[in-house]
Amino acid sequence: MSQVQQLLQVSARLYQHLSEIPHSDQRDAYIETINIMLDEREGIIYMLREEGFLVDTTNRAHTTLVELDKGIRERLSKVMDAVKHDMKDLQNQKKNEKQYMNPYSDVRVMDGMYYDKKK
Repeated sequence: MSQVQQLLQVSARLYQHLSEIPHSDQRDAYIETINIMLDEREGIIYMLREEGFLVDTTNRAHTTLVELDKGIRERLSKVMDAVKHDMKDLQNQKKNEKQYMNPYSDVRVMDGMYYDKKK
């Protein structure tokens, strides 16, 4: 099997894997699988670049690879956005919990202090 066909298969599997984003409790395994597939894909792309591979727009496999790459990038950005959103929610949850435990921690009051301006 040619390297272009291998790249096409790995890209299609990655694209299919990125079709749905699991909830946060299953996300670790999901991201690990994405990393494994991206590493495999990167290795094939590196070998193709070493051979001097150029994309031919008249070749159907090459245009499919370009479309898959575009779709993979879009879906990866959606996964990143979901992870960023979860991280932001976690930070807000921690902040709200801290504020609930000590609601007056941010109050800066200078009660009881006296400044003598006389010399």
